[in-house]
Amino acid sequence: MSKKVSYFYNPDVGNFHYGTGHPMKPHRLSVIHSLVLNYGLNNKMQIYRPYKASAHDMCRFHSDEYIDFLQRVTPQNIQAFTKHLSHYNVGDDCPVFHGLFDFCSMYTGASLEGAVKLNNNHCDIAINWSGGLHHAKKFEASGFCYVNDIVIAILELLKYHARVLYIDIDVHHGDGVQEAFYLTDRVMTVSFHKYGNFFFPGTGDMYEIGAESGRYYSVNVPLKEGIDDGSYFQVFKPVISSVMEFYQPTAIVLQCGADSLAGDRLGCFSLSTKGHGECVKFVKDLNVPTLVVGGGGYTLRNVARCWTYETSLLVDEQISNELPYTEYLEFFAPISLYIRKW
Repeated sequence: MSKKVSYFYNPDVGNFHYGTGHPMKPHRLSVIHSLVLNYGLNNKMQIYRPYKASAHDMCRFHSDEYIDFLQRVTPQNIQAFTKHLSHYNVGDDCPVFHGLFDFCSMYTGASLEGAVKLNNNHCDIAINWSGGLHHAKKFEASGFCYVNDIVIAILELLKYHARVLYIDIDVHHGDGVQEAFYLTDRVMTVSFHKYGNFFFPGTGDMYEIGAESGRYYSVNVPLKEGIDDGSYFQVFKPVISSVMEFYQPTAIVLQCGADSLAGDRLGCFSLSTKGHGECVKFVKDLNVPTLVVGGGGYTLRNVARCWTYETSLLVDEQISNELPYTEYLEFFAPISLYIRKW
């Protein structure tokens, strides 16, 4: 039976700019949405313009002082906040850009509303490609992430669900989410990521297993660079199957960072779009209410293809390997590149 899918998209979310040369490009979200529409995938799901999270929503996880800082700092008044920048880890990786707090409100609100819809049985799957900013910590920004929409969405899910499973297939360790729930057994975090050689964020050792009530509820699968589809799925499937059998969650949050794809500007794995999608399909087939969020992904055309393809898997719609015409066609040029099999 096909699932009821809710998809959250704010038309303004792709208009933010981290700065010249910064690898994080919110513009990728506009490109993905355009592909989703031009493939007609919008006909298979409910599309919502999401709620914008308030400072109060963000303070369900983050400290009041940190969120107050994000609300007040701008590129114009940054001089007045000099002493706060290093305190909140804001600078090169996490720059202050125009509309920063607004951007955080949009992507966080979409994940939060997705959780609310799942809680109320309004959908089986909620999709927010603008979310998945898994590095943000309670008191500081980290790794291009300012507000941890995943933690806030999970806190919402915990109002209705006794056990929530978090799965992370970004090339980077889901450290912010793991840290937030390290001491509890109500959230199990499972992260598959590159580990070693000082790769960011440097955490995610297999011996990080949780503590106190959360002991054995953090699962880390550290991987070496170059892992391909076959090897990745060979690990992913048995780990997730065992976790499901042991933990029996009633809700899942899946972070689909696309920087684990081959050819990513910051990643070092060799997954294809199909291989990455295989993990998404496997989780969907578990038939548990699921919030699907984005995350990393720094080679724009690859991220756009990947998340569009995964949207098609989530709505059970086969799409052509040939890209439809969109206003962003130049991102996929030359032509030989985008007619090639994904």
